[in-house]
Amino acid sequence: MNQDMNQDMIQEIKQLLQEQYQGSFYEYISQFHPYDIATNLNELKHEEKLQLISLVPIQLGAAILEYLEPDLQYEILDGVTESLTSSLLNEMSSDTIVNLLLSIHPHQTKKLSQLLPYDYREKINTLMNYEPNTAGRLASVDYIAARINWTVDQALQHIRKVGQDAEMISCIYVVGNRGELVGVVSLKDIILAKSGTTLGEIIQGDTISVSVSMHQKEAADVLSKYDFVAIPVVDQDNRMIGIITVDDLIDVIHEEATEDIQKLGGSQPLEEPYFKNSVWGVFRKRIGWLLILFVAEAYTGNVLRHYEDTLNEVISLAFFIPLLIGTGGNSGTQTVTTLIRALAVGEVEFKDIFKVMKQEIATGIFLGLAMGLVAFIRAEFLGVGFDIGSVVAITAIFIVIWSSTVASVLPLVLHKLKVDPAVVSGPFIATFVDGTGLIIYFTIAKVILGL
Repeated sequence: MNQDMNQDMIQEIKQLLQEQYQGSFYEYISQFHPYDIATNLNELKHEEKLQLISLVPIQLGAAILEYLEPDLQYEILDGVTESLTSSLLNEMSSDTIVNLLLSIHPHQTKKLSQLLPYDYREKINTLMNYEPNTAGRLASVDYIAARINWTVDQALQHIRKVGQDAEMISCIYVVGNRGELVGVVSLKDIILAKSGTTLGEIIQGDTISVSVSMHQKEAADVLSKYDFVAIPVVDQDNRMIGIITVDDLIDVIHEEATEDIQKLGGSQPLEEPYFKNSVWGVFRKRIGWLLILFVAEAYTGNVLRHYEDTLNEVISLAFFIPLLIGTGGNSGTQTVTTLIRALAVGEVEFKDIFKVMKQEIATGIFLGLAMGLVAFIRAEFLGVGFDIGSVVAITAIFIVIWSSTVASVLPLVLHKLKVDPAVVSGPFIATFVDGTGLIIYFTIAKVILGL
C-alpha cells in the first residue's frame, strides 16, 4: 500500500471506531489483508488498537497479531478481556506463540500460558525448550496426524474434526503406535483412494524430515531442495514433533541473508530492525571488527616503510598504490562473495577446494590481463614513462591472480573449521591483499627498474 492509501485507511478506521458500529467497521476492514492492517496499527492510539482487535472476528484478530512484534502482541493481549485473549491465543499459530512467550517477561509468559489448554500448553513448553535457531524451536504443532492403520474414511472424518485448527490440511502426517513418523500422504490421495484403503497402503517413497536439533538454515535448505510446502520435524526417536511451513522458512531465509550481508561488511549482524537499534547498539556491533582490521592494516605501513628507499628513488610509484591495492581487494571480495553464497546453498564443499582453485585462478588470469591493460593505459595518460607503466601493468596482473587464489581457498577453509566465512573473509581479504599487494608491487619495480 502506498502512503496516501495508508493515511486514508487510518483516518477511515479512526472514524469508524468512533462510531462504534461493528457491522460497518468489519465491512470496511475486511477488504484489507491482515498484514496491511498490522502495518498501520502503530498509527492508532492504544485504546484504538484494543478496540479494533475487539471488533473484528477472532480469526482476523489473530491473523493481525501474527504480523506484529512480540512487545505489541503482548500489549494488545494484556489490554483486552481475558476471554478474548484466550480466544486469540488459541487461534494463533503455535510457532508465533512460542516466539511471543520467549520474548516477554517470565511473569507475563506464565500469565498467558495459563490461558492455553493443558495439552496444548505442554506442547508449547516442549517447543520453547529447544535451542534457538533450530528446527525444533521453529516447528508448529498445528498439523494433522493420522494412524497408519486408519482407513481413508477414518482419516477424512478426523480431518473434518480437527482441520479447522490446523495450519495446513493438504498434507497428512502418518504415524505409528509410538508416534513415530511413518510417512506423508496428500489430501488428494486420501480423497481419490477407494473406500476401506488404509493410509499405510497409499504412502509412497521415502519420507523426508528434519531433526529438532538441525539449524533452521539447514532446514530451509532441505525444504527448498525438495520444493515442499511443509516439512515434518522429528526427535531422536523419529517421533513427530511438528512441522515447519514454507512461509516460516521464507522468513528464515530472509533473516539469514540479511545476517550474511551485514557480516560481509565486517560487522556483527543487527538483531533488531535498523531504526530499533540505538546509536550505542550499532557502535558495539561495528567497533570490534573495525579495531581488529585497524591493527591488521598497520602492517601495510610497515611494508611502505621497508620500501621507503625505493619510493624515494621513483616517487611516481606512489601514484598507483591506491589503484593496485584497491583492485586486489575488489577482485578478492568478488571471489569470496561468490563462494560464500555457493557454500550456503550447498553448491561447493571443502572437498572441491582444488576444483575451485583451478577455476578461480583461470578466471583471475583473464581478469588480471584485462586490468593490466587498463592499468598500463592509465599510466601512459599520466605520462610516467613506459617502464613505470610496465611495472604497474604486470603488478595488476599478479595482484589479481594472487587475490583470486587466496580468496578461492579462505572461505572453504574457514567453513571446514566451523568459522562463519561471511564475517571473516571479505574484510580479511581486503586487509591481507593490501600488504601482500604492496610487496608484489615493489618487488616487481625493483626487478624491472633495477633499483
